[in-house]
Amino acid sequence: MKTRPDIRNIAIVAHVDHGKTTLVDAMLVQAGIFRDPSQAGERIMDVNPIEKERGITILSKNTGIRWGKIKINIVDTPGHADFSGEVERVMQMVNGVLLLVDAAEGPLPQTRFVLRKALEQDLPVVLVINKIDRKDARPKEVLDEVLSLFIDIGCQDHQLDFPVLYTNARAGTAAIDLSTPGKNLEPLMKAIIDHIPEPPGDTDSPFQMLVSNIDHNEYVGRIAIGRVFRGAVHPGDSIFRIRKGEMTSHRVIKLLEFLGLERKELQEARAGDIIAVCGIEGVNIGDTLADAQQPEEIHAVMIGEPTISVEFRVNTSPFAGREGKYLTSRHLKDRLEKELESNVALRVKETDSPDTFVVSGRGELHLSVLIETMRREGYELAISKPQVIFIEKDGEKFEPVEYLVIDVSEAYSGAVIEVLGRRRASMLNMIPLGSERRLEYLIPTRALFGLRGEILTLTRGTAVVNHSYYDHQPFVGEIPKRSVGVLISSDTGISTSYAMDNLKQRGVFFIHPQTEVYEGMIVGRANTDKDLTINVCKAKHLTNMRSARADEGIELPPPELVTLEKGLEFIEDDELIEVTPQTIRLRKRILNEDARRTVRIASLSS
Repeated sequence: MKTRPDIRNIAIVAHVDHGKTTLVDAMLVQAGIFRDPSQAGERIMDVNPIEKERGITILSKNTGIRWGKIKINIVDTPGHADFSGEVERVMQMVNGVLLLVDAAEGPLPQTRFVLRKALEQDLPVVLVINKIDRKDARPKEVLDEVLSLFIDIGCQDHQLDFPVLYTNARAGTAAIDLSTPGKNLEPLMKAIIDHIPEPPGDTDSPFQMLVSNIDHNEYVGRIAIGRVFRGAVHPGDSIFRIRKGEMTSHRVIKLLEFLGLERKELQEARAGDIIAVCGIEGVNIGDTLADAQQPEEIHAVMIGEPTISVEFRVNTSPFAGREGKYLTSRHLKDRLEKELESNVALRVKETDSPDTFVVSGRGELHLSVLIETMRREGYELAISKPQVIFIEKDGEKFEPVEYLVIDVSEAYSGAVIEVLGRRRASMLNMIPLGSERRLEYLIPTRALFGLRGEILTLTRGTAVVNHSYYDHQPFVGEIPKRSVGVLISSDTGISTSYAMDNLKQRGVFFIHPQTEVYEGMIVGRANTDKDLTINVCKAKHLTNMRSARADEGIELPPPELVTLEKGLEFIEDDELIEVTPQTIRLRKRILNEDARRTVRIASLSS
């Protein structure tokens, strides 16, 4: 079989924050893409504002470098399992992976997830143990843990024979031996060239390419990104787009290759190249682009099904329309349909109500990033409590289960174990790590809602919680719901220090004084398990005996401000999150207290 000895196609896979993007930056600098070495470590590849703010990679991205006579195409993939659709779709684009593992933290849930996907495709692995400069680094133990992980996943014998490198991505160094400090990334580049297979290079057969990613340009429209499986293609060629047997004819306008952060025009692309093709109207991820004379479809990897869903609803609060530009169900529908074109792990279903859409994804983070993106674009909407997606097998109900890892101080481990027991989690392992314990569990996905906040409160913010989808397993029964009620505003108006000072014994507030509130809005968390309706707008009556400035001495504890992720974990079935470009509020579905009471009485009597 012909191959392309001048090309290597690799994906970099790892758990969140183990240094993928920083390593890619260093590779770009040392390959001469950037002349200023200070650019290394600046996470140049993360261009999405949310990626920069959160320090995570959400969208897979392509780049390329030239190392000597060899072109190395690199795909920087997300490290969070919620964006696993991004990982799965690029595995057919590459011929090997760099598995990056933190020298202190070792392999974590997402490491397991992305490694399993690579091994399923029988892709060779180059192991990179990163951050060896950390004070708590333990690279030898981490190597043993990775070997155990390979065996635990069920790899084949030949997959255990992988090279190991030790890197400091921030400093741009790599070494094959811990006793010999690295000077640059030369050992890593050599390992890639020596151990990642050359891509197939059959240039004599008819052109065939699988679309693994989509981009958009206002001048040329949709841009198809993928690897050429065989043959060659040129600007001006007539090709077919094939989707599940259906074919449409197109003409290639332009071909682009990835080099650094730029895209350079090509006059020819051959088997093995990762390219961008302009001019294919309506192209989507998973489509095949093929020779017009002999069109043959490529089988695309099946993307895993979503595990949770939420309702996207038109915002109906009394403050609706104050901040957003896009408010109607038509706006929501159009935006969600646009998202489906590139977000392959997302599903959208219309309901009987024209104002409500059920949106399903891989996890809370997957959905919250979409919601955050939409609010920044000017959308207003209301979001329901996440629900897990059950499936039936042979008449039995199955639910998604997560692999959960918690690193916690030994002093708090007993309390954390007790919490997990109540949530029907089953322990797999407990590993001592100095003064900490690493707890490994299998836990129903629905038991994760609110778990992170509860554990962080219990451990005073010291625990580290990570999880990823594991499997669907038989339904384990009911799980305790939220243990506290909420404080609900009884009036519409402006909250006052006077009212909040008198009510602060009732719970913890989510708002500051002088915040505009409406009837039915959730303004805090109650100290009891019952919901309390309170008037936070009550003002002190002024008399000729006291001045209006008498309230200035009131001191209130700082509020517990609600973020989108906290809201998704906190709310119950009868509550919603109101999302606008500037504000996130929690509210009851039914705003009026009398109407809520009527519904409660009706449900009790039935």
